[in-house]
Amino acid sequence: MIPRYTRPEMGRIWSDENRFRTWLAVEVAATETLAEAGMVPKEAARAIRERSDFSVQRIHEIEAEVRHDVIAFTTAVAEIVGPHARWFHYGLTSNDVVDTAQALLIKQASALIAQDLDRLAEVLERRAWEFKDTPMVGRTHGIHAEPITFGFKLANWYSEMQRNIARFKSAAEDLRVGKFSGAVGIFAHLTPEIEEKICARLGLKAAAISSQVIQRDRHAHYLATLAVIASTLDKIATEIRHLQRTEVREAEEFFSEKQKGSSAMPHKRNPITSEQISGLARVVRGNALAGLENVALWHERDISHSSAERVILPDSTTLIDYLLNKTTNLIETMLVYPDRMLVNLESTRGLIFSGQLLLDLVEHGVSREEAYRAVQSHAMRAWKEGLDFKRLVLADKKITSKVPRKQIEYAFELSRQLKNVNKIFARVFGGKVSKSRRANPAARLKTSNRIR
Repeated sequence: MIPRYTRPEMGRIWSDENRFRTWLAVEVAATETLAEAGMVPKEAARAIRERSDFSVQRIHEIEAEVRHDVIAFTTAVAEIVGPHARWFHYGLTSNDVVDTAQALLIKQASALIAQDLDRLAEVLERRAWEFKDTPMVGRTHGIHAEPITFGFKLANWYSEMQRNIARFKSAAEDLRVGKFSGAVGIFAHLTPEIEEKICARLGLKAAAISSQVIQRDRHAHYLATLAVIASTLDKIATEIRHLQRTEVREAEEFFSEKQKGSSAMPHKRNPITSEQISGLARVVRGNALAGLENVALWHERDISHSSAERVILPDSTTLIDYLLNKTTNLIETMLVYPDRMLVNLESTRGLIFSGQLLLDLVEHGVSREEAYRAVQSHAMRAWKEGLDFKRLVLADKKITSKVPRKQIEYAFELSRQLKNVNKIFARVFGGKVSKSRRANPAARLKTSNRIR
């Protein structure tokens, strides 16, 4: 079931009214093009353009009897148009209309999704610059690894969204095709030139070749791209869920004054938005599998894909629209706690700098194996006994006799670990400075440069 929130624009696109209006636009474009080619009387084309209309209720009434939606549609329109309706749908098969109209519906939905993607990227960029210099611990396998900044994490998400934007643009363009090649795609009644003219009239490209249907690899690609986007949003939501854990508390979803987290525990502040995003992303990925199953049809066409597409195309585009808007709001209103990030970063008493110390020993002539043993022995003791790793290292004459104290001290500097953040941001954002950062330079957070 689609969530209660649905943007009115996206809901309108997939309504019966808009679907049949789009079918009608395709039919009218075809008739007018055929009239220009002398295949349909011009007065008939004019009558069809001026009089054609329908009632959704009437279409459903007819479909209940004939059990064919396109015939129900053409019959309902013919009742209104009158005698000239004999030229309505001339030379076409059902999927000339349905597949071409579906391309137009997906085009409309894609325009909204493209806007959503740009908005999320904009928010990620702004918040990445906001926290560019906010240090936090990087984690691998859920365990403290080496220092990063929170802005670096957001910049990584922004970069991934740029790839999603490029992928989506390509997939949407790949589906911007129509077809009027007839019942098996061989142009028994029209011509490729007529097809190209009708498609151009509708703002579409003509598929180079088709059977009775536009080939479903295009739709599978589109749905798979939506699934990749959903997976990125799931990734972001999962990270925020981890950062909101009580033991971490480095960032959390916005929690309003009147909001309640639990019916039994008044203290709860649960990451419900992130969990919704993660859960609904699974639905989008599941729909992509159905899209892949639709690629293989019998011979020149069967209808096994049709019933599935009536669910997966509206649902997936609507869900992605919903999830992108939820994620944008999540990032924009997210509460971030730099002080807690610093506390967590310092909680292992310098262990996160072990990698740099290992390299310093190697640079001073110690074999990698011997250096690793020396550093690890102190690291494991500090871990188990809750001791200060740096003090243990400085008390080891085998290490201090090889590496000068000043260089050991430098191994524990955050500035050394984070020295390339500016270069990374220049690569990701092309050297530009965020508008929000340029407008409010005082907003940059000041944090300790040295581990304590």
